Amino acid sequence: MRAFYDWIYLSPHLDDAALSCGGQIARQTRAGQTVLIVSVMAGDPPTPQISDYARGLHDRWALASEATAARRAEDLAACAILGADPLHWTLPDCIYRTDPAGGAPFYVSDAELFGEVAPAELSLVAALARQIAALPPHARLVAPLTVGHHVDHLLVRQAAKQAFDPARLLYYEDYPYAQQPGALDAALGDRRGWEPALLPLAPEHLAAKVEAILAFRSQLSTFFADRADLEAQVGGFAAATGGERLWRKAARGSSA
Repeated sequence: MRAFYDWIYLSPHLDDAALSCGGQIARQTRAGQTVLIVSVMAGDPPTPQISDYARGLHDRWALASEATAARRAEDLAACAILGADPLHWTLPDCIYRTDPAGGAPFYVSDAELFGEVAPAELSLVAALARQIAALPPHARLVAPLTVGHHVDHLLVRQAAKQAFDPARLLYYEDYPYAQQPGALDAALGDRRGWEPALLPLAPEHLAAKVEAILAFRSQLSTFFADRADLEAQVGGFAAATGGERLWRKAARGSSA
């Protein structure tokens, strides 16, 4: 890692920064700015035994074994395309985390993934906040807005708020959930409490974003039918929004 970064992006999973912010990151690095992408939930499962739900996701990803290692390798390729430095933390993805009290997995369905954080996991917020506070000095820290309400995104946002003054934080629109009707408004609540900042993307920035997303080969089938569909969805969303947006709490807004 460098001694200082212009931008640090908190990516709950190994593809979130590329999906949500790939265009702006490419724009920043092409302009000579330094960027660090911190993949927070990038660790290996704590035991070889995983839930049927997690195993089903592995089947969809065509990653039978060493799935997290393969996904970390994908992230290294994506970061190279974007020109960003990667940092992989060791906390496992929520699909692998289990209750220490009895060993039962916390999240075993899509509904639970996009529901509420398990009460036994709330202590993770303080632990992650300490890690975030120890990151290298930087000009801007960008956290997920939690569009889509994924539990791992919720944990990262809460930890970022605990580590830093919420008024200093920037938030990105979690993609592809942000393209679902009403999802952004649900995450923002009262828009009057927020200030958006639009980052227009040149064609080369959008192209770098597409290539970075394509580097996550195991994840493509989750969101896209093929490359053409990816290009259509990502390009269409960028055209509709004018590029990519970051959000900041307004001076008189309520707490994020």
